[in-house]
Amino acid sequence: MRIQAKPLNDINKEAIDILCQQMGLVNTVRFVNQFSTGYGNYTEEREQFFANMTLDDVVSEIEEMRNQGLFSINPHN
Repeated sequence: MRIQAKPLNDINKEAIDILCQQMGLVNTVRFVNQFSTGYGNYTEEREQFFANMTLDDVVSEIEEMRNQGLFSINPHN
């Protein structure tokens, strides 16, 4: 079975439409702006930020934030 890949422009438009429907325009813009070309070196920053953390540490922090209601993967919460 072969699946025809969509052009990236079509994928981007579909993704933006879905995000707008689920999160609203303002939050979609904020989300998309994270990925715009900026400055700095994300790899270096990430390595500094997580330098003393294991994967288990990161997961524990996420779980703690969820328990406190500070983090949700559901855009409606």
